[in-house]
Amino acid sequence: MLCLALKTVSLPAQNGVNPDWEKKVIEYFKEKLKENNAPKWVPSLNEVPLHYLKPNSFVKFRCMIQDMFDPEFYMGVYETVNQNTKARVLHFGKYRDIAECGPQQELDLNSPRSTTLERQTFYCVPVPGESTWSFLNLLFNAYINANQARVSPSTSYTPSRHKRSYEDDEDMDLQPSKQKDQHPGARQAGCVGGLQWCGEPKRLETEASTGQQPNPLNLSSPFDLNFPLPGEKGPACLVKVYEDWECFKVNDVLELYGVLSVDPILSILNNEERDASAPLDPMECADAAEEQRVHSPPASLVPRIHVILAQKLQHINPLLPTCLNKEESRACKFVSSFMSELSPVRAELLGFLTHALLGDSLAAEYLILHLISTVYTRRDVLPLGKFTVNLSGCPRNSTFTEHLYRIIQHLVPASFRLQMTIENMNQLKFVPHKDYTANRLISGLLQLPSSTSLVIDETLLEQGQLDTSGVHNVTALSNLITWQKVDYDFSYHQMEFPCNINVLITSEGRSLLPADCQIHLQPQLIPPNMEEYMNSLLSAVLPSVLNKFRIYLTLLRFLDYSISDDITKVRLRHRRSRAERRRPVSIVSVFQTRFLSLSAGQTTLSRERWLRAKQLESLRRTRLQQQKCVNGNEL
Repeated sequence: MLCLALKTVSLPAQNGVNPDWEKKVIEYFKEKLKENNAPKWVPSLNEVPLHYLKPNSFVKFRCMIQDMFDPEFYMGVYETVNQNTKARVLHFGKYRDIAECGPQQELDLNSPRSTTLERQTFYCVPVPGESTWSFLNLLFNAYINANQARVSPSTSYTPSRHKRSYEDDEDMDLQPSKQKDQHPGARQAGCVGGLQWCGEPKRLETEASTGQQPNPLNLSSPFDLNFPLPGEKGPACLVKVYEDWECFKVNDVLELYGVLSVDPILSILNNEERDASAPLDPMECADAAEEQRVHSPPASLVPRIHVILAQKLQHINPLLPTCLNKEESRACKFVSSFMSELSPVRAELLGFLTHALLGDSLAAEYLILHLISTVYTRRDVLPLGKFTVNLSGCPRNSTFTEHLYRIIQHLVPASFRLQMTIENMNQLKFVPHKDYTANRLISGLLQLPSSTSLVIDETLLEQGQLDTSGVHNVTALSNLITWQKVDYDFSYHQMEFPCNINVLITSEGRSLLPADCQIHLQPQLIPPNMEEYMNSLLSAVLPSVLNKFRIYLTLLRFLDYSISDDITKVRLRHRRSRAERRRPVSIVSVFQTRFLSLSAGQTTLSRERWLRAKQLESLRRTRLQQQKCVNGNEL
């Protein structure tokens, strides 16, 4: 049925244009996707290799908006004329890149019935730092998609095309089979109003498939897919949005449903456009060519998706409903069912993290609070809800922090470990910056989606000199931690991008970076082989239990929370008594009580949780007092 609807989209409007056809198409897909497990029928570009997907098929893509290009114009309705019979036919240009004419048809550029419309283009990449378990859960569902979508590799692709990086590990027997011989003869190809067209697309497709397509970019090096994090895998896409694009912004995570466009003619036509601009001013030509190169990469490397439905995701945890809105019955049932077994899940998670932290149950308590923390609102410039933890006392030059990060990777949907060495701080690009020549945003390490867990490993820091770039990177990290924002570099000015990143700093002594809470690690055991110890810890946990941990840490971020008037009065009296005794009041405890209550499944602060928060804070401060003479920088 999905394919049938797509065919309806592409049918020529021979009897005039029906203004309601677009609404009917969107409503059709919305209804189909509401059916039980319907989204699993749709092949995903995240999991199914591109050369196994049919061109112009209905696909989905889970991604992050890395950049927003300028709006483009396209021919929403165009008219063709038969050269022999002079018959005129109207066509819809929506959800298309190529306006295809029949053997005897020509495009009437002066037709009064043609309509020019506007669409927005996003450059989207897979979610940065997505954990393997999150991807594998989606991949498990994708087997159904792959079986439905798998066909003989399309003749629209060249067997020697640039492979996306995640295909490097695939079996060689997945390569496309030998293609048909090219057809003799050719007709003109051109581009009008943002909608490109050709006379005989089948021939051009076959030329591309037989390897005779010229290198469209004349690249001496692979095309930069502009992933924020090093070593990222997966496809990047140009996403064409037709409505409500003002609702989305850079760094939003989206789940898209739309029409896949991978026609190699796009690369040929764009290459011809650059050649045609050669007689112009050399400097202007170079700038225009670079922008065209970046904005129109080969479709075999960066496919296009014409969006029919787009949804901004609250989270990327595949174990939870996509929308955790209380009004939605399925989500409400899921939340209420899980909340009924919350206490044993928390107890098991606390025990698991205690073992991961070498027997330190106090550090495990604070790690849980950190992992469920989130910025729930902002007061002026102050982000409320951030809870950056500095775990000091970690062994220096040890594999402990590496294995601790691996434990965190198994619990959260997206994460990244930043090894804080002098070399990395001086050489890596943390802050995204604008490239005006190519008219695009060059990504940086700190261009991360909401709720990403960023682990900064300070135990690897050696003596050395930070250069100007290193100082800027440290400043960027400090601003991220303190204000939950990253100032993107637009050369002539900086643009502030708010974020919601959980930052955990592991260090030997007190961190050089600011933190909301410092907890000093006190190991109760020192395993002779850290890797073997951590591996046995992970293997001892049942997959079903791990999934409960993952649901627990994601779900608690979205629970509503309030403080009763009685507890507020108790806290005010407590503050006055501390002020009279001239003892410092811990601002951390405000958020600590919030997350401690939520960790127990309580959406309001109780006296019991208030007293428990005071107890934990007392133990934490006592531990720091015992370490105050170590290197002279523990407090």
